[in-house]
Amino acid sequence: MKNCLFFLSIFLVPVLSFGQIGNNQNGQRTNTASNPNYQNGVDKQEKAPIEWYKIIDAARDTTIVDTTLSIEKEYKYNYLREDTFELLPFANVGTPYNQLAKTFEDENLKPLFGARAQHVNYMEIEDMLYYDVPTPLTEFYFKTAFQQGQQLDGLFAVNTSRQFNFSLAYKGVRSLGNLQNRLASTGNFRFTTSYHTENKRYFLRAHLAAQDILNRQNGGLTDEALPLFINDDSNFNDRGRLEVNFEDAENFLKGIRYYVDQEYHVLKQQDSLSHTLLAVGTAITYEEKQYRYQQDAAFLDFGDAYESANLRDLVRLQDLNAKGYVRFDNNIIGRLSAFIDYTDFNYGYNSVLILDEGRIENRIKGGILAAGASYQKTYKGFDLQGKGAVNISGPYDGAYIKGKASFTFLDDIKAVAGIKIHSAAPNFNTLLYQSDYVDYNWQNDFENVKTQELNFGIASPTFGNVNVSYTGIDNYTYFGTSGFVPGFEGQPEPFQSVDRVDYLKVKLEKEFKYRNFRLANTILYQNVTSGAEVFKVPSFITRNTLYYEDQWFKKALFLQTGVTFKYFPKYNMDAYSPVLGEFYVQDFQEIGGFPMIDLFFNAKVRQTRIFVKYEHVNSLFNTINTHFAAPGYPYRDAIIRFGLVWDFFL
Repeated sequence: MKNCLFFLSIFLVPVLSFGQIGNNQNGQRTNTASNPNYQNGVDKQEKAPIEWYKIIDAARDTTIVDTTLSIEKEYKYNYLREDTFELLPFANVGTPYNQLAKTFEDENLKPLFGARAQHVNYMEIEDMLYYDVPTPLTEFYFKTAFQQGQQLDGLFAVNTSRQFNFSLAYKGVRSLGNLQNRLASTGNFRFTTSYHTENKRYFLRAHLAAQDILNRQNGGLTDEALPLFINDDSNFNDRGRLEVNFEDAENFLKGIRYYVDQEYHVLKQQDSLSHTLLAVGTAITYEEKQYRYQQDAAFLDFGDAYESANLRDLVRLQDLNAKGYVRFDNNIIGRLSAFIDYTDFNYGYNSVLILDEGRIENRIKGGILAAGASYQKTYKGFDLQGKGAVNISGPYDGAYIKGKASFTFLDDIKAVAGIKIHSAAPNFNTLLYQSDYVDYNWQNDFENVKTQELNFGIASPTFGNVNVSYTGIDNYTYFGTSGFVPGFEGQPEPFQSVDRVDYLKVKLEKEFKYRNFRLANTILYQNVTSGAEVFKVPSFITRNTLYYEDQWFKKALFLQTGVTFKYFPKYNMDAYSPVLGEFYVQDFQEIGGFPMIDLFFNAKVRQTRIFVKYEHVNSLFNTINTHFAAPGYPYRDAIIRFGLVWDFFL
């Protein structure tokens, strides 16, 4: 907390000196320095247009604050605030999501921190947003949760001058859940700031992210409770009466990150016909993460334990990255950038573990020097992009190269094709792990995971969207079990596949319209042509939404109401390990084959969007409960949830 306060003080002190506050003609206080239409004491415009409220992402792409209501907003109104079509949530909010489809977007050159299931709501550098606003902007997100809790996400962005903007945001969830010992308590605090000099030569942006994700663990339903749930025994409609495997465990992911990016424009020339920019910059990142699993008493089904009580596994990562870069932008040559960076990392535990079979070290640490470049050019309607990077020195080899080309034709049809080749060491927790449970200790020397991906897409508002991707993976690294014993699945541990994985995805999206009615369809087809025994996904996923939209009360209210149907067939869905905070491959239970039907009513009044949803309403009519989010972990029962998203401008 002291570090957070110190960081904030550095960037909040200028607020006192940069802000220029005056009075308008009505005696109201106005931020004169932030309003470009405020000149000589006269406010030429009462309200700033929405186009002035800008959001800048980590890649410096700019979007405008969006207060509209659409079916896409309905899909994103959830804990992650993103479309979860390819994900399946657990029974309680604030907990992991099982993956119904796989994506490979990482560009890491070194191993990632483990507990990936707990990272689903962890905001990385590329998730941070910066704001450029003429007047203070506030966004408030609220949604009900499950039993004694709510979820909130609040944002406040303001400028103190045309040059200095900052934002404060906090996303918090607390939900007890309907099952025993499934409390979720998470928090994501973000502070971002950006500054540039009046001549727009020097630019600075920085952020602080402090995040914690706590999930109490119960190991799923017991063998005795499972048939009571599946057969929908009326005595156990109160899910808190179902017996769980244990009630004394929790896992906890915590992280804090400081990031500062400075850039100076050495050469800047621009006129109506041409432009040239030469900029140099530095970016420094320091991040600490820790993952902890603790349990009051050892659980027998997890195998032998070194301790019979007060089990506590704790692993930490300290990561410092310093980058220097140069970028050149010219209307003829295009955009070219290059960088070189150094990463110092320290991952591990407090003590060495000595076993009869050998010694398990407690640390993986070292330094990696890397270099990379990127290029982008628009030429005769084609947008060409490419980027790549490689480790020059250090304990791990790593490299990636990717290219993309897009072209728009017939005014509304855009075609995109891309290729990506990526090689990196597997995650830290597959290389080294220590636990109070005997079977959860290992040290491995795995080969790099090598991924090759081809993708092609066509997007058209008239004909719909089609995206096709093929991914080939060598040395695919995963968590699984060493063997299957009937009635007992064994303990998860890391493996590296000797066979290649080949994975095909075809995604179709199309919305049909008739007067005020809409039918939005998303269908995903998947086929694992090789490696299906270690890479398990359903053959298809479908989501279909039939809804009605209209404007009521002299267009003062815009509404959308309808029903969403989602379905995927049965398959050997990944199981969940609370000790590791990871999903792992299993062969003992098929899950799926049940529909998920939601009824919703959404409305927009000015900048306020109101959401009401009856989730999984079809479960009210089930005689057999086959809905699970992972083996032993039930999916959600029918529940009415509501909330709002409110944007207001001062």
